[in-house]
Amino acid sequence: MLLSVVYAVAQRLFALVIVRGRGEASKDVELLVLRHEVAVLRRQVARPRLRPADRLVLAALTRLLPRSLWRSRIVTPGTLLRWHRMLVARRWTYPATRRKAGRLPTAKLIRELVCRLARENPTWGYRRIHGELVGLGYTVCPSTVWNLLRAAGLNPAPRRDGPTWREFCTAQAKAMLACDFAHVDTVLLRRIYLFFVIELDTRRVHLLGVTRHPTGEWVTQTARNFVSDLGERADGFRFLIRDRDAKFTAAFDAVFTGAGIQVLRSPVRAPRANAFAERWIGTLRRECLDRILIVGERHLRAVLTDFVDHYNSHRPHRSLGQRPPDGHDDAIRAGPAPDARIERKELLGGLINEYQRAA
Repeated sequence: MLLSVVYAVAQRLFALVIVRGRGEASKDVELLVLRHEVAVLRRQVARPRLRPADRLVLAALTRLLPRSLWRSRIVTPGTLLRWHRMLVARRWTYPATRRKAGRLPTAKLIRELVCRLARENPTWGYRRIHGELVGLGYTVCPSTVWNLLRAAGLNPAPRRDGPTWREFCTAQAKAMLACDFAHVDTVLLRRIYLFFVIELDTRRVHLLGVTRHPTGEWVTQTARNFVSDLGERADGFRFLIRDRDAKFTAAFDAVFTGAGIQVLRSPVRAPRANAFAERWIGTLRRECLDRILIVGERHLRAVLTDFVDHYNSHRPHRSLGQRPPDGHDDAIRAGPAPDARIERKELLGGLINEYQRAA
């Protein structure tokens, strides 16, 4: 700032020397032009922005003008007094103690917790979330919760409609089954169908049958065998998801209805409604069927038996904490063993490998 002031003063001094050497007529003409330009600018700019050097130069030169012209200048005595008040305020204001006016910002922990409660509980409104925060020991205003939800793009009002299909399946996973068909083309281009059921809670797969001609009677009989094998475990299931294939006849539905299991049909051309079964078919193809040639039904049944056993007893699942559906977590609880010897078990001729600690 000091250098700019010195530069502005030196510039005006040199300009004064040049003006002193000019004639009176040219000065008068230039003065009229400058006055008119100032008048035009004042009509366009309500309040000009001045730098500290501009204020200093104008204040110094205004002292040389007659007092009658002071009122028409940008810098007035009131301006000088305001500058002085600003200097005093700046002198006695400490930046370390300054803070913005108004309410203090909400803690980051509370903001994240409010958004988490809203996302995990879509039927909760801002009042319900506020009550939960009070129960957790956080003192906030209901309006604060409202503002935090709006800022995060979440609706502060509770959702009035029913759960989505995914939310329904997640809540009912422990009592739900899903069934579907998958097909395999053999070396001789003959198509073979396999029928399976998957438990949504544990991801355990049941291979019900393999055939080239999946009729309604065959599907119904496999369903009877499956319910019979479940035994008392059938009482723990309440829903079965299936698509609208014509092979699922009324007799097929009656088998599960008699066991107290309600059959839910997925919408037309909506594979995501039966996403668990579709995902297992994709896993079966990527990890097994796309990497081996199938000769016939007997070969396919042997391959599927080994793969389903591997899938249920050894293959880790992210949704289960990297544990298999029927596996034990003893090795995970025991932790790493640097001196343990790891053994490999080959399945399907080395197509799939299983690793475990040596006894």
